[in-house]
Amino acid sequence: MKIKRIVTGHDAEGRSVFLSESDAPRATAFKSIPGHAVAQVWATEPGAALPAPHGDPTLANGPLVPAPGGSSLLVVTFPPDTVMASPDIDGAAAGAELGAALPGLIERFEPEHPGMHTTDSVDYGIVLDGELWLELDGGAQKLVRRGDVVVQNGTRHAWRNKTELPATMAFIFIGAARKG
Repeated sequence: MKIKRIVTGHDAEGRSVFLSESDAPRATAFKSIPGHAVAQVWATEPGAALPAPHGDPTLANGPLVPAPGGSSLLVVTFPPDTVMASPDIDGAAAGAELGAALPGLIERFEPEHPGMHTTDSVDYGIVLDGELWLELDGGAQKLVRRGDVVVQNGTRHAWRNKTELPATMAFIFIGAARKG
């Protein structure tokens, strides 16, 4: 997955400057799952301050789901469900790839309910291309299309691509503390 990322910051006098322009370095197109890709574009630690320190927080390969008060911007391309359920997918290879690329997120998926997961975060999900079905507890589903925005408040959910085309979403995770 190629995501062009332009990062701004401040120079020594406090003026706005461009710090970098390149592909997001933490990006993976999964070899074992054709059409599935993910890129972490940026992240902030809890209590982030401005001016931000120079450097790339994604290079630390930290968890994709941030600690309370932190943030993470993730872009995901979902292949059709028919690809995800294909008997041609090597489960062990896919598991290894997903584990390496999705630390802090992959552990939240439920093996007995494929795709279902819960994160301790408020997520803003924006459909960039295609359409997906958002599934919640009890099988409740809602169709989301290009331009739609979903606000996930730490709920158990799964994304389903019932079409024959890939769909891409941007997710902004804001880490939150779960009570009770």
